[in-house]
Amino acid sequence: MTLPLILAPEVQAAAGAGRPIVALESTIITHGMPWPQNLETARKVEETVREAGAVPATIAILDGRLHVGLERAQLQALAQAKDVAKLSRADLAVCLSRGGNGATTVAATMIAARLAGIDVFATGGIGGVHKGAELSFDISADLQELAATPVTVVAAGAKAILDLPKTLEVLETLGVPVISVGQDALPAFWSRDSGLKAPLRMDDPAQIARSHLMRQALGIPGGQLVTNPIPVADEIAAEVLAPVIAQAQTDAEAQGITAKNVTPFLLQRIFELTEGDSLEANIALVLNNARLAAAIATEISTQR
Repeated sequence: MTLPLILAPEVQAAAGAGRPIVALESTIITHGMPWPQNLETARKVEETVREAGAVPATIAILDGRLHVGLERAQLQALAQAKDVAKLSRADLAVCLSRGGNGATTVAATMIAARLAGIDVFATGGIGGVHKGAELSFDISADLQELAATPVTVVAAGAKAILDLPKTLEVLETLGVPVISVGQDALPAFWSRDSGLKAPLRMDDPAQIARSHLMRQALGIPGGQLVTNPIPVADEIAAEVLAPVIAQAQTDAEAQGITAKNVTPFLLQRIFELTEGDSLEANIALVLNNARLAAAIATEISTQR
């Protein structure tokens, strides 16, 4: 069977020339932010990657085709689309086979990046172990994907709505390198310090790139999680967010929100409770991650 993989002309040219490329997810556009901030942010992230010397490749499924890199019109249509599937490893193939439309989560974006030969992926925050997972077993497929797919993922840590200690434990069990940049503490999405110590620290993009290439040389499966703290000026302190997150989780339970709908609901509720501050912080951290991802991708291309 022929894979319906479509590389945008800019991405295809960069791949042919060995230039650095940064993969970008699309769930943040369809499920993570409201219109029109979602489109504005997506365009800002792509421009940030270009300004940092790499080529952006936003990934999504449109009409049963896996697009790696979206044209401006495609990006706008996706940002305004309704009922777009939120795709992970389990349902990526089903959406493609049905000719559907879907936005890629961290796991699905990693799979697509690997298929397109892209080493580095920038996102906001990864999924992880949800609070109460000892009863619900609600654990994101992102963690298993990091253990299986050889892509370096740059994020501001796991989303702060999750059980961060359990998320870190699962990542360690799966053998995923969790690398903090510029500090010893593991960041927590909107906040710089989760209260947890990161297992590893690397401050230099060139060093992170060498580690990526060394894992490939060793034949070790899986990727790296590079946790990049939100800039100081943009963070929301963990103690400020704690009661807000607790309220949002109480509201989700009261409304019976489950499975894939939990994260989008919580992000929207936190946006409401912080009067938009969480969205501003989210945008700042995504742009910060895009800059670092471009630097790492550039170093990988140079060293390779």
